[in-house]
Amino acid sequence: MFDLGWSELLVIGIVALIVVGPKDLPIMFRRMGEFTGRARAMAREFSSAMDKAADEAGVKDIRRDLKAMSDPRKMGLDAINKAAEGIDGWGDDLPRGKVPPNGPATTPPVSPPVSPPQSAATTDSAPAASDDRPA
Repeated sequence: MFDLGWSELLVIGIVALIVVGPKDLPIMFRRMGEFTGRARAMAREFSSAMDKAADEAGVKDIRRDLKAMSDPRKMGLDAINKAAEGIDGWGDDLPRGKVPPNGPATTPPVSPPVSPPQSAATTDSAPAASDDRPA
């Protein structure tokens, strides 16, 4: 709720130790615990009272009905079933789970790419010697 880390709790504890003192610190923590327990009990009681009032008003029934009407999975299946009503016996002549006589369909093997032919000038590893001598 307050998003306190260990460092913040340590600072709060040190300040409480200085302000309250070591003698009264355990009493203060006990009273804070009692107060926290009472606050949680009040929150639980309030929540259960609201749930009970919602049950009496029929909110859960309305929520359940709305959820059933707006279920996208059911809506999709209804549309598919309605579309498939006119199709009777479709695919009954096809064998189920059998492999065709020529075997399962496979993709042909891929051959490695062929590089273009290189010219004779580029295949020599030694560079061509230039004639820099005077004539």
